[in-house]
Amino acid sequence: DRRKTCLLPQISLQLFFIHLECPKCQVELCRPPVGCPAGLVRDHCGCCWECGNAEGQLCDLDASSNFYGRCGEDLECEIQDEDLSAGEVPVPQCVCTNQEVICGTDGKTYENICKLREAKIQQTKRENLTISHKGPCKTAPLISTPPRDIINVEGSDVIFGCEVSSYPMAFVEWRKEGQSIFLPADDSHMAVQARGGPQRFEITGWLQIQKIRKEDEGIYTCFAKNKYGEVSASANLQIIDMGKHDTSLFPFPAALNLD
Repeated sequence: DRRKTCLLPQISLQLFFIHLECPKCQVELCRPPVGCPAGLVRDHCGCCWECGNAEGQLCDLDASSNFYGRCGEDLECEIQDEDLSAGEVPVPQCVCTNQEVICGTDGKTYENICKLREAKIQQTKRENLTISHKGPCKTAPLISTPPRDIINVEGSDVIFGCEVSSYPMAFVEWRKEGQSIFLPADDSHMAVQARGGPQRFEITGWLQIQKIRKEDEGIYTCFAKNKYGEVSASANLQIIDMGKHDTSLFPFPAALNLD
């Protein structure tokens, strides 16, 4: 079939590289590798140093093969088949042997030691980057995805979202401009929810307003706070009264939610 046909050239190339014989090692002919984010490894002949493959890159599961290359420092070649969709063929990828989250001396949190090493190599200003301590860095909140402006028809339901990353986890609250209290207060047509995610050390907060009225129009602000600081981001809600506008301008009167 089509997939098998597409794989034939790749398989042929793999077989070609696998069966290459190693010449006599002449170290003086080796070219020094430069800018290797995953560190150095010996080539398949065990002679010259070359850049190792970084986390997530394809690799040769069989040590005798020489097609994709070898994984770098603190990385192993594994087949990850947990997240495969139906019909997908599992392929070997480089996986960091230590998945413990760490805090770098630059104050940033890294998924693992492999990600920190990549950052150190890729950013020349981070040559002295090392591990500050195990676990995430303790930081003030950062709004990774702020709420978006919404234009919708009166009587519709709308939802503002706000994604925040921090450690310790932040507390998310909402407030409308011109009001001193946090929402929903005693307003029965508003609801506030929050849950962890979508990423590690993130929390997502939502403000839902049901059957919006003209008086709900205005600016809404997401506040995120922990012991290290506070941050906020705002979005505007604009409400359209269909009875006072030309409906031909709005081909989808049920919802114009831009979120």
